[in-house]
Amino acid sequence: MISSIVLYHSIIRYGAINNALGYKNIYSPLFYLFYLALGFISFLWSTNPGYSALQWLMTFQSLVFAYFFIKSIKVLDHFFEGHSIRLYHLLGNSVFVIQMVFIIGMIVHPTTFFRLTNGGEEARLGGIIMNPNELGMLAGVGLSCLIFDLYRKENKTGTILKILLIFLALYMTGSRSSLIGALIIVFFHIKQTKGKMLKVVFISMVLVVAPIAVNKMILKGGDSSRLEEIMSLTGRLPFWKALITEGLPREPLLGFGYMRIDYKDYFQGTNTYPGNMTHNTFIQVLMNLGFIGLTIALFQLTFTLRAFFKENKETKLMLIGIMIPVLINSFTEFGIFGDSNYGILFYQMIIFSVAFTTNPNLSKIQKLQLNKKRPELYLNYISKK
Repeated sequence: MISSIVLYHSIIRYGAINNALGYKNIYSPLFYLFYLALGFISFLWSTNPGYSALQWLMTFQSLVFAYFFIKSIKVLDHFFEGHSIRLYHLLGNSVFVIQMVFIIGMIVHPTTFFRLTNGGEEARLGGIIMNPNELGMLAGVGLSCLIFDLYRKENKTGTILKILLIFLALYMTGSRSSLIGALIIVFFHIKQTKGKMLKVVFISMVLVVAPIAVNKMILKGGDSSRLEEIMSLTGRLPFWKALITEGLPREPLLGFGYMRIDYKDYFQGTNTYPGNMTHNTFIQVLMNLGFIGLTIALFQLTFTLRAFFKENKETKLMLIGIMIPVLINSFTEFGIFGDSNYGILFYQMIIFSVAFTTNPNLSKIQKLQLNKKRPELYLNYISKK
């Protein structure tokens, strides 16, 4: 967070103007702040104020980071046109580095990097460090972002290798929802791209990865008993029903407090397993902040998705590509309104990506300030305008 603030101000010192950006979509960040404000007020009635405050502060910290990080990129786009920095390239390679840590870790120290589930029958990458489903979602975002490098780069070998390694990490997580998200992303790019060679690459990825992954991760090697598990979303459907019918009526309007789903640390329905999270971000916000909080969250999401259609083609495709795995994860795991996780961070980046625009009130005096700071940049700026 601190480095993102330093980065932004270093760009301003280099020659950009501080208030060059305005808002073209104020409602998306505004409703997100309403949601966080209600979460902050909920400390007053939270069933565990310390836990609520911890989760709120982590989410707010990532929001500040996302604000300055995306603002830095937008300022670069405005004042230094033609620069080579791309958000998808930064995110894709950052995700690749994280996934490589886990790939190397599962070889050198499997007890730390693998998590045993289903009574020890299944080992999932993530271990004690990260929830395997969140790691799978992270892999999906990385895949989506690196695929955009295939459009831009002439030498595609390195990018394809990175994509295959991320697919390996995704496979080892055993995250079925993340696999579905990754395949949707690939099909999305098959439909979008006009290059025949890229279509061949994408189709080849699906033909190589899908049969093995579906058999191992979804069908679990042909075990017919897994079909019932899948149909109940691994027990989530009965749990969601219990949350809504047994838990929600206790605190329907304002919930149990930010990131709390019961009076105790775990909610357990009459016929369900105990859980400290809902495994669905919309039910999570419903239990946390009640119907008032859910209404705010749904309005916020609506304004964000509407703003996608006002972006240029490259930005729109990139944001949709990031949103697909994040939104799918939101229906089965932490999601964009859940406990602090990577999905929230990516969603906050999306919020500011569709919010910022060039300030129409950028005056001649402010442009002269740029002229005084960096004359050569100012001449380049006005020549392009």
